[in-house]
Amino acid sequence: MNHAPAKPNMIYPELFRDLEKSRWNMASDIPWDNFDPSKLSDEQAMTIKMNAITEWSALPATEMFLRDNQNDSDFSAFMSIWFYEEQKHSLVLIDYLKRFRPDLAPTEEELHAVRFPFDPAPALETLMLHFCGEIRLTQWYRRASEWHTEPVIKKIYDTISKDEARHAGAYFRYMKRAVEKMGADAKLAFAKIGVLMASSGKSGKPLHPTNLHVNKDLFPNDTVQSKLPDPEWLERWLDTQIQFDKVWENRVVNGILKQMSNLFDRTFETSTDLNRFRKELIASISPAGKVQSA
Repeated sequence: MNHAPAKPNMIYPELFRDLEKSRWNMASDIPWDNFDPSKLSDEQAMTIKMNAITEWSALPATEMFLRDNQNDSDFSAFMSIWFYEEQKHSLVLIDYLKRFRPDLAPTEEELHAVRFPFDPAPALETLMLHFCGEIRLTQWYRRASEWHTEPVIKKIYDTISKDEARHAGAYFRYMKRAVEKMGADAKLAFAKIGVLMASSGKSGKPLHPTNLHVNKDLFPNDTVQSKLPDPEWLERWLDTQIQFDKVWENRVVNGILKQMSNLFDRTFETSTDLNRFRKELIASISPAGKVQSA
């Protein structure tokens, strides 16, 4: 008796169980009583405010994901976890400021400023972009934890860095599913964005969803960073404050290339290797404009 091949199970239920096991409690897992006011400078406190506002932009990103993934209830359900945990990142940073530097806690107006519509974009490319963004945030927050001297905020940045790493893993599972379902079309979308994100060190600008242009009608003020009280903050934070140098940037690039190697079952040592693979995919496109099945 012939049976149709079994359809893959939904990813969201398993991700929910896995991430639920890793979830931290803001009241009991953050050592609030260890706060040392002598180890928090005004400069450091201001960067916490900017990160809190930036994390709030998960709100418009979630609205974008739900709009552009109407045909994918599995991924859309996962957004309930991602949105909750990202807004929790913003909340824990805001709570820190309210407890210890209430003069710098962001206002509702400052938070709402980063909520603006993102133009529709290809769903697979957006998925890859945010996957790379999570890898980058993992390293940014690890470095921020090292740079800070106050013990409570060091713990907070270490905690949310681990969340971002888990989120990257979750996005990667949806990327694997897309390759299984869509083949070369998905590979081409992921390789295209992968080359861009793994080459950001060469351009001298750290590429992340929050500093990319997302609304042509609002250009040039159409990045999340452009909506912050200090739009120039991000590059200063990276270059002169946490000093996210080439060693740290290489960790981001190598993380992206390692996962692309796993996804495509092929070794990519550099962004040039990945770009070569992308060109091979393009060459496989038939004259009719369809990607040929490999």
